[in-house]
Amino acid sequence: MTATDLRALAERAGRELEEAPAPEILRWAAETFGERFCVTSSMEDAVVAHLASRALPGVDVVFLDTGYHFPETIGTRDAVAAVMDVNVITLTPRATVAEQDAAHGPRLHERDPDLCCALRKVEPLERGLAAYDAWATGLRRDESPTRAGTPVVGWDERRRKVKVSPIARWTQEDVNAYVAGHGVLTNPLLMDGYASVGCAPCTRRIAAGEDARAGRWAGTAKTECGLHG
Repeated sequence: MTATDLRALAERAGRELEEAPAPEILRWAAETFGERFCVTSSMEDAVVAHLASRALPGVDVVFLDTGYHFPETIGTRDAVAAVMDVNVITLTPRATVAEQDAAHGPRLHERDPDLCCALRKVEPLERGLAAYDAWATGLRRDESPTRAGTPVVGWDERRRKVKVSPIARWTQEDVNAYVAGHGVLTNPLLMDGYASVGCAPCTRRIAAGEDARAGRWAGTAKTECGLHG
């Protein structure tokens, strides 16, 4: 399928599946793309991986190991790989943290977080998604104003791929109910004041009343790592 065909497919599916439940959206993706479809996960929780494993048992779940993750995040990845019917694929940056420090100076994440994210997240994902026509994310519209317009199926223009966000319309309450109802693995940090879990140096606990993304790159104008625009 050409990029033009994929884009038309994504735009049509986004309209037709807007009100569809998450399992139906993922069944469509599995039936449409098969092995050319994967899930990306930050291992904040395994909700989308769990949903996708039911639509496509053995589905590839892509995880970016930036070298800066909390131990709890790596532990969640390992637990997901051990107990769920998925194939966890870990992507790594071209340079280790030490090599990056040597090339750009230490604590790049403080001085130029956009460059750090580009090197440790965006570039590895570009390589990792090369084998797929479509990828699924756990983006939700209620997470922050920058994500309010997330389509359930859309077109990733930069990567020329179909982007599936099956739980875009869910609320945090929906996520909590699914986790409780299905015993889905979650990152232990979610029980310790963190609402969104990223790299350790750039993530803090949130205060009452803050949105879920407020703990990411706190004190800066940065709101996204670059993976999602």
